[in-house]
Amino acid sequence: MSDEPYPIVEVEPDWVLEPEALGSKEKFWYRHAEGEPEWLFKYPRSNTGEHWAEKIVAEVAERMHIPHAAVELAMFQGTAGSATLSFARRGRELAHGNQILAGNVLGYDPEWRFRNCDHTLSNIWRALEKVFQREDAVRGAKCRFGEYLVLDALVGNTDRHHENWGILQILGSLHLRERSRRLSGLDYLCVLAPSFDHASSLGRELSDSGSAKSRERLLASDRVGDYVEKARGGIYWSEDDRYGVSPLEFVRRAAEAYPDLLKPGLERLRNLEPVILEEIIARMPNGSMTPTSQRFAQALMCYTLAELRKLL
Repeated sequence: MSDEPYPIVEVEPDWVLEPEALGSKEKFWYRHAEGEPEWLFKYPRSNTGEHWAEKIVAEVAERMHIPHAAVELAMFQGTAGSATLSFARRGRELAHGNQILAGNVLGYDPEWRFRNCDHTLSNIWRALEKVFQREDAVRGAKCRFGEYLVLDALVGNTDRHHENWGILQILGSLHLRERSRRLSGLDYLCVLAPSFDHASSLGRELSDSGSAKSRERLLASDRVGDYVEKARGGIYWSEDDRYGVSPLEFVRRAAEAYPDLLKPGLERLRNLEPVILEEIIARMPNGSMTPTSQRFAQALMCYTLAELRKLL
């Protein structure tokens, strides 16, 4: 593994293509030159580390061999951010989770984003079953989604809401399906999109300065585990729950309820050691993270890794 700092892409104003309306954060699409792939530049929210969280989680997913959106650190007109490579290209179109659920789960509201208690794993399973249809394809999609859940638990990603996962469809797939009697379902023409949008991870919202200094307090009092366990995730376990449980607790429950579907993701933790996580964090360029935020990110993943390994 290289110990060189991650590069920072300097995005030029004349590369900008158009703003991105989806989501709550300011961002825009850009392309370095004609014929080159498009990238999404995302500004971090004020006083957060959303940009470095995106990069670190992408590197962790890479080491776990979990499909993920490629991410680079970036700078635009003096403002630090992150750049995500578009994966909806080469004839593929992204359908977000809310679209998939609304089309396959009766009564699902695709506009209900915050505290959406209908965004449950059972509803996600139901939607994937209807999209992929063939038994082996359904199992493959569920296991892959289970890998994303394990990744979320490891990095403390609390924002796996219904627009932060999706399915890639080959353009014109419905037309092709109608023309071909040999295709039993859309599983031949669809694939679960790689994991993306991991900005809400690793305590990126906590403070290192002023009177709060919340990261320092949590580290000093050995309460990083408390922070992890009290987090609220973007997927609900039950439609009767008031809040989503923490990503870590969610995987505990899912591993008990669906052991065969969570096993592939948990198995990817076997060769992931704390020193590897430390090396990933250490490659952040000088000034991109405070020493305290680096120590906190390391402590968080060491805690979650130890807890997740209890499920193996």
